[in-house]
Amino acid sequence: MNPAVLDEAPRDPGVRVTHHSYTDQDFEGHRAHTVYVGLHVPGYHRRSHHRRHRHHHKNGNKKREDGTSAEYPSELHRPVTPPAERVHFILGEDEDGTHESHPLFSEMEELHYEGDEMEWRETARWIKFEEDVEEGGNRWSKPHVATISLHSLFELRSCILNGTVMLDLEANNLDQISDLVLENIVNAGHLQIENRDRIKEALLRRHRHQHERKHDKVDKSSRLPLIRSLADIGRNSSKNMFGSSSSAPNTAAQDSIVKSPSCSSLNLGASNNQSGHNSHNLGDISGNSTSSADLQHRLNQAFMKKIPPGAEASNILVGEVDFLDRAIIAFVRLSQATSLGDLTEVPVPTRFLFILLGPSGNLGRYHEIGRAMATLMSDEVFHDVAYKAKSRQDLLAGVDEFLDAVTVLPPGAWDPSIRIEPPQQLPSQEARKKTEPQEVKVDEEEEEEKEREESGLKRSGRLFGGLINDVKRKLPWYISDFTDAFALQSVASIFFLYFACLTPIITFGGLLGDATEERIAAIESLLSGAICGIIYGLFSGQPLTVLGSTGPVLVFETILFDFCRDNDLEYLPLRLWIGLWTTLILITLVAFDASALVCYITRFTEENFATLISFIFIYKSIEKVLDIGHYYPLSSPLMPYPGQCLCSPPNGTLVETSEDFQWFQLNSTACKLYNGTMDGPGCLSTYPDIYLFSIILYACTFFVAVFLKEFKFTPFFPSKIRSLISDFAVVISILLMTVADAWVGLNTPKLQVPAKFQPTWHGRGWLIPFFGKKNPWWTALVTVLPALLATILIFMDQQITAVIINRHENKLKKGCGYHLDLFVLALLIAVCSILGLPWFVAATVLAMTHVNSLRMESECSAPGEKPQFLGVREQRVTQIIIFALVGLSVLFTSVLQHIPMPVLYGVFLYMGVSSLKGSQVF
Repeated sequence: MNPAVLDEAPRDPGVRVTHHSYTDQDFEGHRAHTVYVGLHVPGYHRRSHHRRHRHHHKNGNKKREDGTSAEYPSELHRPVTPPAERVHFILGEDEDGTHESHPLFSEMEELHYEGDEMEWRETARWIKFEEDVEEGGNRWSKPHVATISLHSLFELRSCILNGTVMLDLEANNLDQISDLVLENIVNAGHLQIENRDRIKEALLRRHRHQHERKHDKVDKSSRLPLIRSLADIGRNSSKNMFGSSSSAPNTAAQDSIVKSPSCSSLNLGASNNQSGHNSHNLGDISGNSTSSADLQHRLNQAFMKKIPPGAEASNILVGEVDFLDRAIIAFVRLSQATSLGDLTEVPVPTRFLFILLGPSGNLGRYHEIGRAMATLMSDEVFHDVAYKAKSRQDLLAGVDEFLDAVTVLPPGAWDPSIRIEPPQQLPSQEARKKTEPQEVKVDEEEEEEKEREESGLKRSGRLFGGLINDVKRKLPWYISDFTDAFALQSVASIFFLYFACLTPIITFGGLLGDATEERIAAIESLLSGAICGIIYGLFSGQPLTVLGSTGPVLVFETILFDFCRDNDLEYLPLRLWIGLWTTLILITLVAFDASALVCYITRFTEENFATLISFIFIYKSIEKVLDIGHYYPLSSPLMPYPGQCLCSPPNGTLVETSEDFQWFQLNSTACKLYNGTMDGPGCLSTYPDIYLFSIILYACTFFVAVFLKEFKFTPFFPSKIRSLISDFAVVISILLMTVADAWVGLNTPKLQVPAKFQPTWHGRGWLIPFFGKKNPWWTALVTVLPALLATILIFMDQQITAVIINRHENKLKKGCGYHLDLFVLALLIAVCSILGLPWFVAATVLAMTHVNSLRMESECSAPGEKPQFLGVREQRVTQIIIFALVGLSVLFTSVLQHIPMPVLYGVFLYMGVSSLKGSQVF
């Protein structure tokens, strides 16, 4: 039996029936495709040009036209391998260097005619989603999910089954590729020899890409009459590599391109005489061939940032010509990806080519088949199959697997012209690549134990074993914790977190000063922030965790001060002993690996704790803005005065106008004009503009920060500019609102920073005595009881925040350090107790804001694809610099005093809302 016959599919008897009554609109909606599908039935291959009756024999064989016989019963009953299993086998084969998969950029071009000339024009492109050239050819469409008709998929399958398939073709330019492909097509009997050079001429026409349209319109008047084609590049490459040993047909094809023949006739003399007659033009065109600088100018360099590194190209060329009576199809995979000049709009080497040229009148069908081919190449599974396929059957298995996985929508329930927006998250295709795994019993306890060990939450069984393991885990990353901070994103995080940390430190310092009668106030909070932040940033296990004053600690301090005042005890010495006992208890917990209990904190607890703290930030920011209305009230005409407010003359001033001058009849403006004063119980100090303008500043700060943070997803400006604006969103918002406040000139409340570095209460120093003048010796022993309560507050606050920061969603790579964090925090509490400074523990919202400000996303994302989250920039520098600036804020008083408090309250609101993003509570 002839092997070529076995590769042929059964022909549809209706293949000779043609229909030409469809409109362009029908083709665009995929509703009017005349489909001639040749299905490849496994194990049943034959070629039959005429319908004949079967002749059954005793042996079950059937006589063919040539007298041969085929054992049909054995062939029909042969087991068929499902396409999915075949694909799993193909993808599971050992990889070699030549068949390694790369990201693909697919570009489809159609053969267009302009008068007597023809050229290839880009009509669509794919990375992950489809982009089409809109009607009129002026711009690209929005990226959308490619929707293709089932008919075009079956036609594509028939094309691969019956067309030319050349895998691992050795060629270096389009000229060589054309020769080898056309020779194969001619040998297969799909193309007449006299049309070979005409097809080659069409394939070597110039390629015009979408980004060249506007440039071409400008330079149209100065363009040479000859169409510069890719044949020039191929001809030069051939000369350099193979000298002048070109075949006669190649020379004829090149000369015909120089002559720019009419596209209606495409007459191409293949004789040597005509070749010799035009040989002088060959040198002229070679001399004017495209230089590398000109080629780089024409390529779309700006679009390269959307293409993944190491990508290769898949070029789909479809078109119609008037000298063919049947379509020719070729699927080509080059052995090595090769740059083919301006065949592709971006400087990416080409690996695949799909060529479809057919008779006139079917361009709509060819277009849809080309879209189907490009869509298959953008499919993750077929993409890998195309790289690893060793035969035509492998490609067909990939198509069949795609057909098995595809979903068909009924035409009456959906309009194909409606474009589907790209999904927020692409579904994983791993299930299609792998065979169904056998059910393996997973020991949940073993998996949980392994996860605990990776997180450092497994008990070591020896004293300080967990602390030692944390040090060993973090020590190899210590140098990179400083070098990884060299990025502009770190600078934006420093400025943002500086204001985010400074404001609550001063605010809580003021509240603590009110609660402790200035024993501990704002200046002590600034010093504590500098000491704790720098030391924790240098030596902690998780430097992304930001320390700060928290509500539970403030409540504890208030209760303790009230207790000391009621019992005639000195507050700061008693607090010193509580801090020392707390340090001792925390170190004891570190010694016995008590941080391993963190593994019992559930996600429910984490989410509720983080959500509660976020809502507290939102509530407090609104409350602080409303409090401005109490200090700067509005005057309302609907609110009557509680009494009279009359103008009184100034003391010792004589009225020279008249003796019966009525002072009480003057309004406030006239009273001030005559240097009088408004007196009486009804006189209220009203500020009609300050409160309302504060609300405007508060709201604008929040909305501007949110808008600029999402600016990276807008189409304005280059991507680097957008990313820069997004990183500095909060800083820009603070600067804009501060400038607006200064321009309006209202006396809005400003940030008040202590101007001198000295204790707020004059009755204390920077070192706290152990007992003072009033406290008896036994207070050193009884303070262990309140120290237990403080330990519980600090342990829970610190460790829950650490668990939230160390979530798997943040993709941290440098490991955790629960024991090391708690040990460093215990020492800091001892230092702060001795110096009489407030205790700083992990601040949940500040830590989450710190992590969010250092999130890294992929710079290269396909059109329509959301940037992929890569992880967090893990380093120590930001926290160290932030709290060093907090300590030096006393020196920046002249600058910081211009920042309005409503602006900082807007930052609080932004922090609270952004911390809720991604919460599973909602």
